[in-house]
Amino acid sequence: MAASSYSLYIIRCADNTLYTGITADVSRRFAEHQEGRRGAKYLRGRGPLELVFTADVGDRARALQLEYRVKRLSKSAKCALIAGRESLEGFFPDQVAGEGGS
Repeated sequence: MAASSYSLYIIRCADNTLYTGITADVSRRFAEHQEGRRGAKYLRGRGPLELVFTADVGDRARALQLEYRVKRLSKSAKCALIAGRESLEGFFPDQVAGEGGS
């Protein structure tokens, strides 16, 4: 069985909060968040939602590690990541080997 490629994503809510998650299919997961029933409870009632960052990060284990580490970043650091002023590799050189996205 081939390993799925996972992506890390960040969603900006209408109240300007940020939500970070991982998935193997960003467009499907974002649609679930917008629809509400299968999306994250945190995002309910916080729409409209905007997908502001995605990065292919490899396998599920690496994606989970990066998700945990990104969630611990300050909001200003996450905004730098979203704006492209910083990269995942810049924050976590030991975790990311030349992978990125936007």
